[in-house]
Amino acid sequence: MTVTTASHEIVERALAASRADGCVVIVSESSTVNLRWANNTLTTNGATRDRSVTVVSVVGRSFGVRSVSSVEPGPGGTDTLTELVRAAEAAAKDADEAEDYAELLAPGQPDAAVIPADGPSFTDPAERTTTAVFRQFAVDLGEALAAARAEGRALYGYAEPARPTPRLGTSTGLRLRHTQPTGSVEWNAKDGRPGGSVWHGQSTHDFTDVDVAATDAALRRRLSWGGRMVELPPGRYETLLPPSAVADLILDAYWSAAGRDAAEGRTVFSRPGGGTRLGEAIGPAGLRLSSDPADPELACAPFVVAAHSSATSSVFDNGLRLGRTDWIRDGRLAALVHTRASARAAGTTPTPFVDNLTMDGGGTATLDEMVAATRGRALLLTCLWYIREVDPEVLLLTGLTRDGVYLVEDGDVVGAVNNFRFNESPVSMLGRITEIGAATRTLGREWSDWFTLSRMPPLRVADFNMSSVSPAS
Repeated sequence: MTVTTASHEIVERALAASRADGCVVIVSESSTVNLRWANNTLTTNGATRDRSVTVVSVVGRSFGVRSVSSVEPGPGGTDTLTELVRAAEAAAKDADEAEDYAELLAPGQPDAAVIPADGPSFTDPAERTTTAVFRQFAVDLGEALAAARAEGRALYGYAEPARPTPRLGTSTGLRLRHTQPTGSVEWNAKDGRPGGSVWHGQSTHDFTDVDVAATDAALRRRLSWGGRMVELPPGRYETLLPPSAVADLILDAYWSAAGRDAAEGRTVFSRPGGGTRLGEAIGPAGLRLSSDPADPELACAPFVVAAHSSATSSVFDNGLRLGRTDWIRDGRLAALVHTRASARAAGTTPTPFVDNLTMDGGGTATLDEMVAATRGRALLLTCLWYIREVDPEVLLLTGLTRDGVYLVEDGDVVGAVNNFRFNESPVSMLGRITEIGAATRTLGREWSDWFTLSRMPPLRVADFNMSSVSPAS
């Protein structure tokens, strides 16, 4: 459908059509472009623009939600938007009272967000991304593909910058918007040998920080480590985790950090016998895990945008101001994710989910320096894959290593190792950290489609549990 009606007008028309006690309208636009390459050849490119509309209707202490992927009100299309509003109202009337009920936020309340005076206004058009973002990247990529062909390697990958823009309006008068420049690029390099497959991923705002030549050199280096294959049995190994693998594991812990669930005794953050583990040491001294929407490198939406309610999210919190939160401070659990309702029940302040995450332990060593400092034998991972939760009470995860597991002996990488299935709890792992490197912006491979704004250090972990050998290549 051709989009001709401005998104802010959709918000206003939907709110005007509402007959509910309260109403929230979220219009999310996204503009993306992409490049894909395989076997040293560009294969596809494209550009997309998407828009979705979500209506949250509040009737009494109940709510109903209805969404559509696109809507075009106006002549011949007004009924579509009105029907969406009526459907949300009907769902609210049929629903039970919401456990997370709270009055909708209004302008002027201390915890309600406002649009910065120096930023785009609520009615400004959404930003678009174009293929111009690839101007230098495409040139550098062409040179890397040509070099790979000449050297008998094969490069595969995908690059996508995006400009998602959520726009939020409420019947109480809030009008908010945010544009989130984001993007990612992922690479695979192969040389046809056993163990000859490696991966690299990077999160980026605008591709100006993507160094194709440096990435290709890193891929070639890892492929060279596969010249010798070493078969190792399952077991517990000292393991060096790169920032990407750390991100994937810690994100699982973050997503499991609902204060309500912990208080009910259902998660790894529950205290045996009742209560939560707040204040308990769960990592080494100096370790900090935090989120901050104002982080200049990882900037994200400074207010809650919630199209559904869950243990970590509430539709009644739409427009709630977000600030910096320390989840772990000096190795101790400092906060859990709380909506306004769950915070009220716990007698604490709201600490909503924020769409970025940083772990830092004050370390300065690079992953290469940590490899060089290894004494004895250790495994060096590249990334993790197919991570699934096994037991929420201890947050036991299982998954696979992929595209590069290496053996380190006395400071040198001496060969590639077979892949493993692992069984680990990221929270238990925090207590077995023996070295923390320098935190850098990274991209978790498993969760790259859902979370791109993370900064993690490489870690040295004792007794990482490689539970079985995997046939994956």
